[in-house]
Amino acid sequence: MFIDNDFMLTNDAARELYHTAAEHQPIIDYHCHLDPKMIAENHQFDNLAEIWLGGDHYKWRAMRGNGIDEEYITGGKSDYEKFEKWAETVPYTMRNPLYHWTHMELSRVFGIDTILKPSTAREIYDACTAMLRTEEFRVQNILRRFRVEVVCTTDDPADSLEHHARLKSHPIGTRVYPAWRPDKALGIDCPAAYRAYMERLGEAAGMVIRSYTDLIEALRRRHDFFATLGCRVSDHGMDNFYADDYTEAEVSRVFAKVMDGKTPDSGETSMFRSALLHQLAIMDWEKGWAQQYHISVVRNSSTRMYRKLGPDTGFDAIMEVNCSVAGHRFFDRLDREGKLTKTILYSLNPKDNEVLTTLAYTYNDSTVAGKMQLGSGWWFLDQEDGMRRQMNTLSAMGLLSRFVGMLTDSRSFLSYPRHEYFRRILCDLIGEDIEAGKLPRSEMDFIRQMVADISYNNAKRYFNF
Repeated sequence: MFIDNDFMLTNDAARELYHTAAEHQPIIDYHCHLDPKMIAENHQFDNLAEIWLGGDHYKWRAMRGNGIDEEYITGGKSDYEKFEKWAETVPYTMRNPLYHWTHMELSRVFGIDTILKPSTAREIYDACTAMLRTEEFRVQNILRRFRVEVVCTTDDPADSLEHHARLKSHPIGTRVYPAWRPDKALGIDCPAAYRAYMERLGEAAGMVIRSYTDLIEALRRRHDFFATLGCRVSDHGMDNFYADDYTEAEVSRVFAKVMDGKTPDSGETSMFRSALLHQLAIMDWEKGWAQQYHISVVRNSSTRMYRKLGPDTGFDAIMEVNCSVAGHRFFDRLDREGKLTKTILYSLNPKDNEVLTTLAYTYNDSTVAGKMQLGSGWWFLDQEDGMRRQMNTLSAMGLLSRFVGMLTDSRSFLSYPRHEYFRRILCDLIGEDIEAGKLPRSEMDFIRQMVADISYNNAKRYFNF
């Protein structure tokens, strides 16, 4: 069996740690892109392609790299035809994490230990599809199967949150909270789209947004509303931090310019984002939320495919930025004002691990253990090498023991085995040190507790779940 009981556990200490301290911990998925409507309505998937290929950029990128025609990826081919092409691609993903994830998901979700390849495609597709059409494999039961205790979805300030309200009034066991993602409020580089968004945001807030002051008020109202439905974490997807100097009058003029349909220059855009991000960070501090910043990503880089398919279709990449100067200016300003809340920093570029770890630990204080920290390997980095590099950097320059651990950052309800994947890598990493004499066997009780904390307890405490 490929995905056996000791998969990726290469030493005795790792096996002991995983099976005694990590394996049975519940899951807190504090950042993902699951659809709250599907959760609230207890969606039932029609077939394996729907749940496995729909919206999965990782698989789409691999299929394109394998020479599969776009008609079989995002085009009009039937679900089974698309699945056949995925099965054709899987053998070529060896040494890509997709090979591991594919077979972990088949094993852990469906109990299927057959290797996926063209000759097994029909058998696996039919077996999984039959299971998905039963009650046991509806969305809410999938969450229960993996002992998912908390899910934080990704929600725009203008979203109605109607599905979260339904889940609050009709609990399902797994707690589902919104997470505040105000990226569109920063998008002044496209005036027409921004003005349309201001109208939508204003409607959600019960007001008309005519000025920068109105914008702050509308965001505050929505921030308050998110809190009533259990939100306690924000998230920002950016190319870099923004920390320019500004005055209220200057920012107000930039806002008015955009609302008048004029495109701001790069300096005006940077100044506006600096001001608004600062105000949003203060809102988070006032409520004691944790804030997350994801940087160093180029989105929709292929103009041709963006025009054809739109955003979020697998044409993003790692970006090269200097995040140190603006990062320190941004957090130092909040720190000086005494308004810096719990913060997790992520970069899509692994070269930033050391920069962000030392940046975070510059602003730690005695108020919360692990208040400022480097986040888990994100997006292209949530694979073995990326996770090990992130944890090694955090260990060397901070406290791995206070790390809040893994998140899925996924749109797929089949992604929960990635928490197992992370925990196995964590245990193997620590086990290697024990076997090499770099950590004392006499302290196994503490080490087991550390593994349990990173797998579950730290996140529960950090986010006040």
